[in-house]
Amino acid sequence: MKRRIASWENGHSAPDDFYGPLLCDAFSASAAELGLNHGEAKDTPVLDAAYPASPDDAIRTVSQLWQADLNQYDPLLTAEPSEPAWSEASLRWLVAPEPGIPRPRPAGMRVGLGDVAAVKTTADMFARLDDQFGGEHARHSVIQYLNNDVAPLLRSRYTEQVGRALFSTVAEATLLAGWMSYDACRHGLAQRYFLQALRLAQDANNRRLAGSILSAMSHQATFLGRYTQAATLARAALMGISPVATPTLRAQFHAMEARALARTGEAAACEAALSAATKALESRNLADEPEWITYFDEAELAAEAAHCFRDVNSARQAVAYAENAMSGTHVRSDFFATMVLADAHLRAGDVEEACRVALDALDLGDQLKSARCVSYLAEFRQNLAVAGDSADVQTFTEQVREHRLWVASGDLIEA
Repeated sequence: MKRRIASWENGHSAPDDFYGPLLCDAFSASAAELGLNHGEAKDTPVLDAAYPASPDDAIRTVSQLWQADLNQYDPLLTAEPSEPAWSEASLRWLVAPEPGIPRPRPAGMRVGLGDVAAVKTTADMFARLDDQFGGEHARHSVIQYLNNDVAPLLRSRYTEQVGRALFSTVAEATLLAGWMSYDACRHGLAQRYFLQALRLAQDANNRRLAGSILSAMSHQATFLGRYTQAATLARAALMGISPVATPTLRAQFHAMEARALARTGEAAACEAALSAATKALESRNLADEPEWITYFDEAELAAEAAHCFRDVNSARQAVAYAENAMSGTHVRSDFFATMVLADAHLRAGDVEEACRVALDALDLGDQLKSARCVSYLAEFRQNLAVAGDSADVQTFTEQVREHRLWVASGDLIEA
């Protein structure tokens, strides 16, 4: 940012359409007074955690988000999530009228299904990188692609059929941007991406995807300690897509509700939700599931159950589920499951086994760039300190003291 300001001051460049209006607002001056070629200062909805009112508003807002994120606009990157925004978005989606589509545009390139397929293939590639290396690995590249290549497609010409397919695919890609931002613990930014993805999914008439986006919001809300909101979001997802819900989606939504209930100590309700999730997953047929939800399998559900039983202090059950939660194919998910297993052993009083498993997790997560992974380690580290300074703990801390993720967890605790 300092280099950008210096460039403006030296006359080597001028503020763009994003920064120009912000400077007008900051200096309470017109574009002409500042020597800019932009219009008068406008509101900056990019900072609002709001659900867009129309398809055109959705295009404008998500494009501004991508541009601001790419420009490293600090008030956005450090924004806090808004609790009312979760309620507003879920309610507006639940009662939404028939989905709209942007009005026809007389100019611009013609977008076809081939263009949509290219976006889908590129987003899938980034999703694999996210899974293998963590959200902070390629997050900037995802936003750059969305800003430079996808935003122009949204503003171009397309038929209603292509428009629906485009909105659905861009909603998936924006959901990925939200997950990656969440993994980087940029929570206000992640929430804004989830909100925009939900609106795009609404206008694509893709209710299954919209439900999955609400499930992602529930996951984030639980992580942030907003447990009542998290449970409500999971229930809204199930209610909102009930007529078209697949078994895997129902299982995921029940699991998200269980995660929230576990954190509030409602053990019986939590177990009932887990039971419903298990029953739903047993009836699935992969051929009938959207491809983007097929990752949620028995191992994923076991990982969610392990989290739940750990949080209701059923350490032995947490251990049993966590041991069945390793997929062998999803690096970050396996890291989380391994850390839950380590924490469950610790809560069961088996410090030696907890240290051994945590060491496995650190080796597994060596390639991950994920602030969420660091937060799991920080929680384990604090619990380990309470367990005392035994020979097992001393040996473990000596083994991991220079590990990148372990060092980062210490920095997080000190902060």
